[in-house]
Amino acid sequence: MANTPSASGSGVPDNAGELLQGHQVVLLAMATLAELRESDTESHLIRVQNYVRVLAQTLQKSQDYAALLTPQNIDLLVSCVPMYDLGTIGVPDKILLKPGRLAPEEMAIMRTHTTQGYEAIVRAEKTLGRSSSYLTTVKELTLCHQEKWNGAGYPRGLAGNAIPLSARIVALADVYDALISNKVYKEGISHAEAVKVITAERGAHFAPDVVDAFLQNQSEFESIARIHADTDADMQQKIEYLANAIAETASF
Repeated sequence: MANTPSASGSGVPDNAGELLQGHQVVLLAMATLAELRESDTESHLIRVQNYVRVLAQTLQKSQDYAALLTPQNIDLLVSCVPMYDLGTIGVPDKILLKPGRLAPEEMAIMRTHTTQGYEAIVRAEKTLGRSSSYLTTVKELTLCHQEKWNGAGYPRGLAGNAIPLSARIVALADVYDALISNKVYKEGISHAEAVKVITAERGAHFAPDVVDAFLQNQSEFESIARIHADTDADMQQKIEYLANAIAETASF
C-alpha cells in the first residue's frame, strides 16, 4: 500500500507521535532480525519487555529506586529492551549458531557482541551529533547485560551497583526467557526449574533485589511466558533460518 502523503505534501508525518511510533516499529524490526540470528523471534523480545516492566514496577516500590524508576523511566527502559542484543549482528553465524560448546577463541568472539552493539551506538551518536536518555539506556543494555553481580561477567567485569540498574534488570529477564524457551537444538526447562536456577544465582549472577522482585512475581512471569509463547510458525522460522545459515556456511 502506498504511503499517504502529509498535508504539507512532504510525505513526513505531521504528528510527532506518529513519527515516534514509526521509529519504534523500525527498531523492533531490526532487533527481531538480530534475535532471529540467535534462533529467537519477536515473541522473545515481547516477553522480555513484559518481564522487565514487572521487575521495574516492583523495584519502584522500594525507597532505593523510587526516584529512578519513575513511570516515565520505566516506559523508557521497556522501549529500549529490544536493542540489548544488537551486537549479535556482528557475530559470525558459525559461532552464533553453533549447537555445541564454544571453544575459548569462539567464546571470545561471541562476547564481543556486547562491545559491538555499544560501539555501534556510540559511532552513530558521533556521526549524527545527537544523544538522548534513550540512547544512554540502550548503551547501558548493550554493553552491560552480560555482567554479573559477583563480577564474573563481561565485558568489563563490573560488580554490584557498578552495573547499571537497567542492565541488572534485563539480565534476569533475558536469562529466565532463555531457560524456558525451546531452541532448535534443545527444549526449554519448566518454569519451576527456571525459578530454582535463578534463586540459586541470587547474589552471584543476579542482583539480590532483582531476584527478590522476580520471586514476588514469578506467577506473572509464568503467565507472560504462556500468553506470548512462541508459535509453531515461530519455531518453523527458527528451523528455516538455521538450515539456510548452515547451508550457506557449508558452501564456503
